Parts: sequence; C-alpha cells; structure tokens
Amino acid sequence: PTFDTAPLRNNDNTTDRDASRFDPLESEAQTQPARLTWRVTNPFRLFTDPAITDLHRDAFNALSADEKATPVIAVERRLAQAFRRGWAAKAVGKTCWRPRAHRYGGCRRDNPYIRPRHHRVTVTLEDPPEPDAMCNWSFRGKGARRGEKDWKRCGEPVEFKAPYPGGGTARVTLPNGDRKSIRIAVTDTFVVGIGDSFGSGDGNPDVPAKFSDARDWSYGEAPGERALFGYPTRAGSWATFADTDFLRNGPRWLGRACRRSLYSYQTRVALQLAIEDPHRAVTFAHFACGGAEIPQGMFVKYKGNEWVPSPPRVPQISAVAEAQCGETRTPQTNYPDAYTIQGKLPVLRDMVLKKCPRKRARGIDLLLVSIGGNDIGFAKLVANAVLANQSALARLSGWAGGVYGPEDARPLIEELPVRYKALNRALHGLLHVPWKQSDRIILTGYPPMAVVDDAGRVCPDGRAGMSVFPDYSMNAKRVRDGEKVAEQLNTVMRRAARRYNWSFVDAHRRKFIGRGLCADGNPVLDSASFDEVSPDDVRMPRLVDGRWQPYPPSAYRAYASRQRWFRTPNDAYLTGHYHTRRTIARRILSASKLQWFQLILASSYSGAFHPTAEGHAAMADAVMPTARRVLDKYRR
Repeated sequence: PTFDTAPLRNNDNTTDRDASRFDPLESEAQTQPARLTWRVTNPFRLFTDPAITDLHRDAFNALSADEKATPVIAVERRLAQAFRRGWAAKAVGKTCWRPRAHRYGGCRRDNPYIRPRHHRVTVTLEDPPEPDAMCNWSFRGKGARRGEKDWKRCGEPVEFKAPYPGGGTARVTLPNGDRKSIRIAVTDTFVVGIGDSFGSGDGNPDVPAKFSDARDWSYGEAPGERALFGYPTRAGSWATFADTDFLRNGPRWLGRACRRSLYSYQTRVALQLAIEDPHRAVTFAHFACGGAEIPQGMFVKYKGNEWVPSPPRVPQISAVAEAQCGETRTPQTNYPDAYTIQGKLPVLRDMVLKKCPRKRARGIDLLLVSIGGNDIGFAKLVANAVLANQSALARLSGWAGGVYGPEDARPLIEELPVRYKALNRALHGLLHVPWKQSDRIILTGYPPMAVVDDAGRVCPDGRAGMSVFPDYSMNAKRVRDGEKVAEQLNTVMRRAARRYNWSFVDAHRRKFIGRGLCADGNPVLDSASFDEVSPDDVRMPRLVDGRWQPYPPSAYRAYASRQRWFRTPNDAYLTGHYHTRRTIARRILSASKLQWFQLILASSYSGAFHPTAEGHAAMADAVMPTARRVLDKYRR
C-alpha cells in the first residue's frame, strides 16, 4: 500500500505547495542550487526484501506530527488497515534468520549479517534543474568497486554499495558541467533482544491461523459431560490434526519453538530505530523465548513452548555470544561457581556457556530484556485467577504447571534479585557489555493485565472473552491479588535496574489501564452484515443450528485495532490455534482427556494473556525515548 504524504487542501482548494504559484520569490526558489541527499536503502537488515522495510518507512513518513509522538503504534494501526491478515505475513521466509541452524546470517554471500562489509545506499539529487536530462554518477570509497559509475536521469535516485565502516563519497556531474558530492558513512547499530514470551511476541504469529466458514469441529465432552461442539476450525480438507492441510493453515512464526514474532516490542524498537534515521542501519538479533526464566532459558538450554524437530541448541546467553562472533567459531567454557552467587543459585553450578573472545565479539549497542515474570511463576497466578474452583485444567499440573496464589510467589520474589545479579554478571562478563555503559541494557516492565481504571479496580467476575471453554471464569478477587504481585514484581525490577545501572522502562504500564482482558469496547450484537463485526467483540463464534453465531470465523481479524491490548482465550483460539501431536499429548493425558485438552491448548497455549500487536507497539513506543537517549549518548 501507499500512504498519502501530500499536504492537506486549504479552503480555497489549493495546497501549501500550490501557494508557491502566488509567491513573488518563486523564480528565486527555482534557481536555488540542487543538492544531494542519501539514505540507507534497506536499513532494517533482518528483512531481505527492502519492500517490507519500505512499508514501515512510508507509513512512518505519512504520520502527522502528533502521531510521531508514538510512531510504532501509529504505524501498526495504518498497516493493520492495509493488510487484513497483518503486515508480517509479507515477511515470512524473507529474513536473515536460519531456523534450522538457529542462527542469523546467510542472507548474502558477500555481506555477512552480523558484521556487514557494506550497505546499499540510495543517493538523490534534490531539485535538479533538468530532471529528465542524463547525469553522470560515481562512487569512491575504500573497498568500493573501482570505477563504480552510472548514467541516469538527474531526477532519478541512484543506488551504490557503500563500504562499511569506511564509507565513501558519491559524486554527480550535471548536464551543464556542475559537480556535486556528498560524504556517505552508515551507522550500523547492533540491537539484541532476549527474555521471555513478553519479549518474543507470543500470541502474535507472523501469519495467524486461517479458519473456514464451511466446517466446524467437535472436541467431545469436557469433564462433567459438557458437549464441546460447533467450534471454528482451520481451512482445508484435512481429517486429522497431523494432515498437511491442517498444518499448512496453522500459524507461522519467525521462530516457532519460542513463539518469536515480528510483532514483538523488541523487534519493533529495532525496526523503528532503522526507519527514523536515514543514515542508520540496524542489525537485529532476537533470541527471546516464551516460557524462559533467568536460570532455565538464559543460562540453561530451554527448548521453548512448542515441540519442534529443531529446538534451540543453546541457552540465550550462548546464542547471543554466537551472534557476536558472526561467522567464526564461538568457544565455550565451564563456569563451576561464577553464577551461583555464593551458592544461592545452585542450579547455576557448573554452567557450560559460550563466550566470544572480546577482540572478535561485535559490541552490543542496545540489549533489550524482558525477564522475571516466569521466575516468580506469574503464569500460575494467572491460572489461579481465571480458572474455576476444582477446574479440570487446574488439576493438569503435569502440563500447565499447576496454579498457586500470591503466598506461593512470595519466596520466588525474594529470590529474584539474586537471579538478576547473576544475569548482570553474565551480560557484562560473557557478552562484553562495558560496565561503565550498563544503561545499554534496557529492562522492560510487564503491563497490567486486568486493571480497568486509575483507581486500581480490576476486571469483574465473569467469562467475557473466555467462553471458548467452560472452565474459564474470571475471579475478581484473585485477579486483584495477582495484580498486587505484578506491582511487587515491577518494584523488584526497578530496584534491580537501579542497582546495576540498567535502563528501566515502565511508562507503558499506565497506557494499558482500561485495555486489559475485559476491555470489550462496544461489541456489535448480531449484525446483519458481518463486515461490521467490531474487533472488540469478545464473544466466541460457534456453529448453532447450521449458522455461525454471533459471527463467522472468517470475520475475526487478529491484527485489527481494538480497545483491548491483551489476548483473551477466545482471541488466542482464533489467532494461534495451537494443537499438539497426539503422540506428545498421550505422554501426559489419557485418551479420554485428549480431545477436550486440545481445546484447552488451542485457547491458552496459543498466547492467551499476552499483549496483542498493538500492545507490543505501545511497549515499543515506551522504550523508544530511552533507546534514542542511549544511542545518542554513545553516538550510535
């Protein structure tokens, strides 16, 4: 899509540009000398197709001054209008991430991803006196192709390969013999994202599941002989969940095992940094993984939330170290007690971790971190708040991890500062973040999930947004208890950041008030035209007497702009629609539980209780001022 950047028309049907016709200084303006400008052609290097970056850059350039105060969410909303299934679907398979090897690289043989040798730049002659005449262009620089020249119309942009980091000079000779030149030096910024599901983007697959209006599915009976029939299901002529058609129409991710998404706030921060500075390129490496904790995930290898043939090979600390080494081998070392913090974290004894030698390691300009929620078992607190007493799901602790209350989280909150201390030691000691530049580490707080107003009131009792399975039921008292724990977690995170001189961002927490799980806007009640179904309709479509009620599955838009910024279980079912293989489920469940438990997975394991793409965009906008400040401070 294209975005209109033309000036608004005035009352006399002229534009600000039209007004130049009446300007007595018009002839003087037209004789102003032409000048050269340049920009990085594809500044977000993760995308192999510059057109994907251009979507975001064009949308950003079309924003009003007010919208640019929060550019990420403004761009997200514009692209959501342009792409029914979300913009990220256009980027699938067009990135420098290699999922089987779990590494970044291999985009272009002559230009490594982590340590680029050059960048493509676009040079433009602004206001040429003869736009259709031919101009002679050349580029010179250390490492540039000798005698790189081009003849093009003076009004057309020219692309050159600028060596990195040396850069070079672009020159143009105009038809009248005048010559102009401009110095080109690209700033390449290395941004790394690590952490948990709030960092990975869980709940927001790059391609959401595709549903059919022509068929439905039954999940048998829930405990208590409650029939589970008439559910939306994926498109295709499949017969079982393992069939090709079923899998083809399922969700797709940048990193499936970790539910790593292009909608993640970490990705959006890196992308926004790339598109807002024409002379900057961003090399982004994303390793956050859903379900990760500081010990299990950062230090110890963790396979992620999904069972895939090629799960992550190393913990996130080692994955970042491999990225820093680029194309060269990364040695590993045993650390018997370095991260146990005087024996307080015995789980971190005898760690075998990779470390790129300092002289070969690429320095990290920004390290975006989201971690701590799983360390205190926050998912179990959520389960406690949204599951009915004696729920069948609550008893399936072998899979879901069980449920517990605030009193169970207290000792884990008390241990969390020690875990942050171990992490801090690793970020400096293994990833070479300079101790005097600790503010390059940006820790992001978790947004409130169910706070409805500034008075601190939370979502009421009820099943709004949770009708997909009968055992879901919001309990206001338990929700309130959970939010109190979340406040305690945020306090611990802020104190840890202050202690270790990290940057800490939680400005977005206030933005999420009134946009949690129970924010339903004004749902359309049984509209005659399903195109009018509100994105804020929290109800679950079901096939009743041969008719989809209250709307057909195809009317649901995973990335439409809406009031709520958290995925409800209903949303999760219609977005991620996770189903596991029968053989895996049987390891934990008996055959009688198998069918209805697939429904549980499809509505919870698909990213329920995680921010939507808009929510991630809001988080990114909160991080951006800090990211800009840090880069400006170190001139990156």
